[in-house]
Order: sequence, then structure tokens, then C-alpha cells
Amino acid sequence: MGAVQMTVLSISRNTRHSCTDVGTSLGTHGIRTNINRNARSGRGLLAESSPRQRQRMGLAREAIHPIPVKKPKTEEHSLMRRLFGFEVADVTSWHRFVCLMNRPTDPASLGVFRFLFGLLMVLDIPQERGLGYLDYKYLDGLEVCRFPLFNDLGPLPLDWMYLVYVLMLSGALGIMLGCCYRLSCLLFVVPYWYIFFLDKTTWNNHSYLYGLIGFQLAFVNANRYWSLDGLWNPKKRNTHVPLWNYTILRTQIFIVYFIAGLKKLDADWVEGYSMGSLSRHWLFDPFKLVLSEEMTNLLVVHGAGLILDLSAGYLLFFDLTRPLALFFVSYFHCMNSQLFNIGMFSYTMLATSPLFCYPDWPRRLVTKLPYLLRKVLPLVEAPQCSQDCVYIPTSKPQRTRTTASGDSATEKQTKVRSKGTAEIRLSLKQKLGALFTILYILEQFFLPYSHFITQGYNNWTNGLYGYSWDMMVHSRSHQHVKITYRDGLTGEIGYLNPGVFTQTRRWKDHGDMLKQYATCLSGLLHNYNVSEPEIYFDIWVSINDRFQQRLFDPRVDIVKADWSPFRRTSWVMPLLIDLSPWRLKFQEMENTLDNQTAVVFIADFPGLHLENFVSEDLGNTSIHLLQGEVQVEIVKEEKNYTLKEGEGMQLPAGEYHKVFTVSQSPSCYMYTYVNTTAVVLEQNLTKLQELKEKVQNGTETEPLPAELETILHGTVDEMNVTDPVILAFLRRQRRLEESERRRNATIIDRFMRFSNKKYFLFRRSFLLTLISLRNLALGRPPLEQLATEVAYANMKYEESTGSKSLKVENMPQEDHSEL
Repeated sequence: MGAVQMTVLSISRNTRHSCTDVGTSLGTHGIRTNINRNARSGRGLLAESSPRQRQRMGLAREAIHPIPVKKPKTEEHSLMRRLFGFEVADVTSWHRFVCLMNRPTDPASLGVFRFLFGLLMVLDIPQERGLGYLDYKYLDGLEVCRFPLFNDLGPLPLDWMYLVYVLMLSGALGIMLGCCYRLSCLLFVVPYWYIFFLDKTTWNNHSYLYGLIGFQLAFVNANRYWSLDGLWNPKKRNTHVPLWNYTILRTQIFIVYFIAGLKKLDADWVEGYSMGSLSRHWLFDPFKLVLSEEMTNLLVVHGAGLILDLSAGYLLFFDLTRPLALFFVSYFHCMNSQLFNIGMFSYTMLATSPLFCYPDWPRRLVTKLPYLLRKVLPLVEAPQCSQDCVYIPTSKPQRTRTTASGDSATEKQTKVRSKGTAEIRLSLKQKLGALFTILYILEQFFLPYSHFITQGYNNWTNGLYGYSWDMMVHSRSHQHVKITYRDGLTGEIGYLNPGVFTQTRRWKDHGDMLKQYATCLSGLLHNYNVSEPEIYFDIWVSINDRFQQRLFDPRVDIVKADWSPFRRTSWVMPLLIDLSPWRLKFQEMENTLDNQTAVVFIADFPGLHLENFVSEDLGNTSIHLLQGEVQVEIVKEEKNYTLKEGEGMQLPAGEYHKVFTVSQSPSCYMYTYVNTTAVVLEQNLTKLQELKEKVQNGTETEPLPAELETILHGTVDEMNVTDPVILAFLRRQRRLEESERRRNATIIDRFMRFSNKKYFLFRRSFLLTLISLRNLALGRPPLEQLATEVAYANMKYEESTGSKSLKVENMPQEDHSEL
């Protein structure tokens, strides 16, 4: 027994000498050097023994080889090392910097993040990536307009697109489990970026971030902890990872926060116009107990959001402020998960926060759990050596007197350590890792401000609607969209419904997409006997509560218009920044109107005109000039009226009119109108509601006419209702009842509703994927069989009644907001 113990002790000591007794520092920013790391690494070889066995073996070693107990001497570190985890000398030369970037670091935190990211992507692919509604997204076989990054890039046939998604899903699952890790990263990243480039209308910052993280994971050693690869290969099980594996991920998250904060220094955000209506959400009700809604919007939504983004990266970096940062960042992302439809983004950012903690935090967490649970939990033993890391040898300092120059033992030890660093031979892989870290970080800092290169994508926004991190800085509202085509041979003019031949509405905001849309429409119009078509767009947009104004020049044929990603787009109209102060007056003007009167503020350029139609439903419509000079033409009457600043006129309902800007500067005017049809309908609905309450209370003694009996117990589905007013009343009642039912639902009811919704989404994804893979392998069956299979995949529970009867309905396409 003693021989066995001595052999184990010898192996332990040899291991300490070869791995940890060489001055290993596991710290990064603020991560302290652990003087007991040598002993922990030696004990790692005995991790498979039980605590009682390790205790007996330790007692036997002490009996055979008594070890004198010495009080460990703590090494004092400089302020630089205590704050950032390294010395200034570590970055004074390329050789030392490579040694720093390849410093051995605990793989635990990286492994847990790998697992969480893979899990979130597995959940994201059927939802925001679109696997659950792939047939509606790509509309296989139909002539539709698409918006890829490269015009020649197109989707594969539908069954093959399902195969692409299967590969991406299997890659995400492999990343989560750490199984065939490099191959899994490749299977996830390549399909992901293909799908990302395939449709610019779904681009947003968090989708871009997922692709970046997947790209980074393909290079780092995230399978060295809590992975199937480590279970199968002892060389990969619980081994150190180079420090740059953490550096690149932490810096990426820092950039997300910090650049987003810099973008929020925009005047619109600081003044509270970017997210002006967000404070109405119930999540901000606690703040509105002490603040008005306007101050909640300015201080909490915009002010606190700006401060959090600017400071989150720094606060997460340092030990002292990290607990506070973790609290506020977690609270922030939990709120975002309820405020916005942004899929897994909030949870992904929550999963990145522990990356800033000490890398061994999962081990310390697991040690606090019962021992019986540790067999299914990550390892708690200290990590092993890795050939990917640089282990710096050190020697103990010798006692010397302090000289006049201040050369103490600590300074001599630093010199010895520096000398040891210089003697280390670095591999090509270690140098490439450090070089990759530098180049990637520089590129990520450069891209958000590279718009002098991609000028064609800048249309009142700050870039290629992805890599700018200008999250929630711009809010838009569209008032008027008109598409005009002209036959190039006959001169015939016609109009198209906005959004024809496409499912997206995002083409209205970006010049590159408008060019793609016009080119697509030009090709499709040939099928409708339109020769050499010219396409003109008249799109009115308000950004951050400004005037409604034109985004594109309506006089330019976009089919023939020049567009390049590297040149400014000449047919994009400038944003009227000089008129921004008018926003202060808008609220004052709106406060003077009653609740039934609506107002729209318009600004137009000299030499252009707005053609508008006043619906018969809109009574008491008038125009008031705020600035400049305009001429109003009533088309039917063929009369012109000149308006100067402060003047106004009534506009006839049911007729077209044109407003020409004749002043040298932009004109500003506003429409005020009352939707008389809606007002009358609201009055009738109120009377019906009062009548229903009287009958239920017993105060109505006269019997109701037969056509009104349905308001007591009828529903839209059960009764054959022909009266439009009663039909509108029943529909409103149904919506109110449904809203009331959801408001009063218990937590269990809400959880069941959420679970059912997700279950049928994942069920549809799974069944349609199986059908497509079957089609690829065996060929497509007859159309009747295929229709039956798809109908079965579409079945879901009736949510409004809560019954278990199944129905078939179309899967709605999710709306991807631009963040």
C-alpha cells in the first residue's frame, strides 16, 4: 500500500513540476494569481477517488514523508496586475504579448457558455431563423422578389433548404454537446451565413451577433470542458485554454455594449425621440409611480439605456463593479425579452455575462452542490496542461539587500520571469492565435464606422443595418407609399399595390432594396404586357417623430437609376435636420385638438408636389401651412389656391388634390381630419353596449328586435349576422373577452398557452423537415398525399376557446424588427 502511495505522490509532484510549478497565472482582467494552484493541479490526478480514499492516502503520505508546514508567502502585485491581470511589460514586445495571449486559463466558463449558446441556437433556428415557417418564407415555385446581399445569390429548392436547416440545427446541437466540435461549428456557421446573406430584410444586430459568435467559437477551444469530445478524448478533457479564447469573446460583448452606447449619443436618443412610445408599456409602471410618463421616457428609457450601454462593458470588466453590473445587465435583458420580439437575443446576452467572471466559477458553483449530483455535473478538478498554452518558468527570488537603485527581491524575480519569457519558443499556432485576436478586434471596432466605404447602404441610418450596433436608435412611421409604372413604348401609366410580389415591407427604407425591388418588378411586369417598364416610388417617412417627408426622389426611374455600395445614392433625399426643432411644437399643437381629431405633419422639397386623396370617411379635413408657400390644386374643380405661412383651407372629401411647394425653402404643413365613419360607428357600438347592459340588468322592459337578439348571446362564428354594425360589435366583444381572459389568466394558464404555442411550432418544424428529407431520399409522393401530410403538420389547438379540437390554419410569418 505504501509503494502505491509513494508512486502516486511521485506522479503528482512530477505533474506539478511540468505544468503548474512554472508560474502559471490563470488570471485575465482582475483575476488574481492563485498561489495554491500548484497543489490543486496535483490533486486533480486523484479526482476519480472517493473523499475517504483521498483522505487515507494523504495521511499515509504524511506518515512516510513528513512535509513541513510553512505559511505561504503572498506575492504583492502591481496595481496594473490587480486591475487588468497582466503587467505593462507583458505587452512591450510581440513575444511577450503572444505569451500573454496564450497564458493558460481555466476552460470552465468557456465550456458553459458554449453549451448555453448551442442550446439557444437550437431553440432559435425553428423560430427566428424560420424553420417553423420555411414554406411560407421561401414560397418555392412562386415568382416573388427577394433581397439577397448578392444579387446572384438565391435559395435552393424548398426540400434542399430544409436540408440546409437540418445541417445548421445539427451543428448547433453539436456545439451545445461539444461533440465533433470543429465539424459542428462548421456545420452551423456556413449554413447560418448563407441564410443570413440570403435575405437582407431579416437583418438585425442580434442575428449578426449570432453569426459572429459562431465564427469565433470555430477557432477557440470551447470543447475542453463539459463536452463529449473530452469524454472520448482524454487529451481534450478539462485542459487549459489560451487566454485569447476569452479575450476575443469578452471584447466582442464589450463592443456590443459600448458601440451601442456611442450610437445612442445621437441627439434624437438623448432628447428622448427614438423610443418615444416605449414608456407606455406596463413594465415601466413602477417608475411612473414617482415620474410622469414624459420623464420616464426621457430618464429611464433613454437616459438609463444610454448610461447602461456605455458603462456595462467596463463595469463587467472589474471585480469591484461586476456584481452591480450583473444585476443591472440581467434586469435590462429580462425587460427587453418582454418589450420586444427579439427571439433568443436577451437570453444570449445573459449567457455572455458570466464570461466576465473568474473562469473557474462553474467549478466553485458545483462544489457547493451535493456530492451525489456531481456525477452528472461539470468537473470540479483543476484543469490539466495543454500544448496550446504557454507556461512561463519562474525561479524563487534570493534574499538580497535593497540597493540604492531599489533593486529588491521582487524586482529580481520580475527580471528572472522576463528572462524565462524570452527563452520560451513559441509555436506558429500560438502566434496565429494572438494575431487573429488583434486583427479581429480591430476589424470589429472599425466596421461600425466604416460607412465612408459602404455609402450606398446609408439611408437615414448608420450602415448596413447589421454591423453598426445602432440598436433602437431609429423609429420610423410611413404615411404614404405610391408605386407608379410607365410603359416605355406606349407611355401608359399605372399603379401597383405597395408590397406586391413580396412578403416584406422593409424595402421602403433602404435604397439598395428599392433598387432590387424595382429591377424585380421590371422583370415581372413583362408577363403583364408592359414593355420596358419604368418604376417610380413616392415614399413618405417620419424618423424619430419628425415631419413626414420623402425618402426617395419620385422623379427618378429606379430601374435605370445608378446604385453602388461604394458611392452615395443620388436619388435619396436628404433628411431635413433643420426642421427637427418643430418636434417641440407638435405636442403643443396636438394638445389643442380633441380626441376625435387626428393630425399629420408634412414637409416637402421645393419643386415637388404631394398628390393626395381625401376619403369620404374623413370629414372636416383641412390643411394648414406652417412654413414656406404652397399652391393647393383641387383636381376635379381645376382650381388653384395659394397658401402662405399661417393660412389654411378646407379640403373636399372624396376628391384628389395636389399640394405644390413653390417657396425656395422646404414647405411645412399639417392635415387635420376627423374620421366621421369611425366616430359614428363608435357611437353605435356604445349604444349597443348600453342596450345589452340594460337587458342583462333588467332595466330594459321592451323586447329586443330579432336582429338585435344576437348581441346578448351570439358570436361571430355561431350566428349568421348580416348587419355590419352588429358584426363589428360582436367582434369587439370577442376581442374584449379574449383580452379579459388572458389578463385574468393564472400563471399556470399562461405557461400552458406559451407551451402549446411553442410545441406546435416545433412540431410543425419537425414534421415538415421529415417530409422534405423523405422527398429528397425517396421522391415526392402524389399531391393528395403531400397535401394531407402538410395539413396534419399544420394542425394546432383552438386557442380562443381552449378546447382540444384541432384546426388547420396558416402559419403567420414573424415580423423581424430592425434593432
